[in-house]
Amino acid sequence: MKEFTLPVWVVAAAKSATNTLVGNEFNKLETINLFNHQKSLAVPISSSALLENGTRALAISYCQSGLSLDITRGLEIWAYVQLIKKISNNDIKIEGTFPNWIDFHGGFGIGKVESSGQTCMSTFARDLLCLNLYPLLPNGFALKLEIVFPRGKALALKTSNQAFGVVDGLSLIGTQAEVQTSASPDQLKNCIQDVQQKCSEPTFDGFLSFVIGENGMDLAKKFGLPPNQIIKTGNWVGPLLVQAAQSGVKELLLFGYHGKLVKLSGGVFHTHHHLADGRMEILTSIAVKEGIPFELLQLISESSSVENAMLALDSNHPKVVASIWGRMANDIENKSREYIYRYCSSSIEIGAVLFDRKRQIRWAGLNGLNQLTSLGLILKP
Repeated sequence: MKEFTLPVWVVAAAKSATNTLVGNEFNKLETINLFNHQKSLAVPISSSALLENGTRALAISYCQSGLSLDITRGLEIWAYVQLIKKISNNDIKIEGTFPNWIDFHGGFGIGKVESSGQTCMSTFARDLLCLNLYPLLPNGFALKLEIVFPRGKALALKTSNQAFGVVDGLSLIGTQAEVQTSASPDQLKNCIQDVQQKCSEPTFDGFLSFVIGENGMDLAKKFGLPPNQIIKTGNWVGPLLVQAAQSGVKELLLFGYHGKLVKLSGGVFHTHHHLADGRMEILTSIAVKEGIPFELLQLISESSSVENAMLALDSNHPKVVASIWGRMANDIENKSREYIYRYCSSSIEIGAVLFDRKRQIRWAGLNGLNQLTSLGLILKP
């Protein structure tokens, strides 16, 4: 079976339910059309049925990304659909940027952006829904669609969603149909090509930013980092540092979530948590170097995660937090430079800027601060 991202399974359930609602025969494999004339996908559906005397329909699919350690593996997806008679183009409440023929609702277990209450959904997921559902819609009708993840809220507690301002469930932020893991060799190959391409462009001035993950990318752009100088790296940070140096990068900014980049300060340069962790040990070691009182060291070492340790310290000991993470940012810069020197000779300067679980950009190393200043950006205290 092909490895599909979560949005594909959501669209498959929604399309199956819509087909059932409009009287089409149920198929165990739902055809999902893609953009730019790409070959369509055949996605398995568990079941689909009419409800409430045929006025609504429900279809169920189970997410299978092909990754044995993926938190969404086996995730049950419900898609409820209902036809709405349109009186005018303005009689339907629209969420976000959906067109006026679809009344979309992110139901139970779907992540919401905490600041706005809107469903956390990527443009790709939204457009894929529209592409596949619109051809099924009878003339004069709009479609009411609700997506539910029965286990989404519980599973979200095991993710870093809240660190990126997403609450109450799992987000729909996939940007492509087929899975490309951040730990796979193919992902590294693609990132290396991205670095080489950026560095060969006529406008390249020697500066690049490395960002880990979709949420980090979103925040980096909002903060004001030049979009044409940003590369989303995934977890293969070490080899990409070397590639950047070999490609002629003079200044490199590492921008990311503190719970991820903490590993670099301990010399771990592949950041996927299934390969290597050690974050609590690294955090405790840095606290020792900073001369943190024993009772706070004990609090850190006994915490279940970096997040919980920082939450416990942040409210009553903000100076301790600033001290630990200030040193950590500098350690990230120094360790990254040392990593590069193992493989090549380079004068590259590495900067580090870290944001916290509330998407607040809070800490930077000395080089990171200088790089932000050069870009005209200010790190608020």
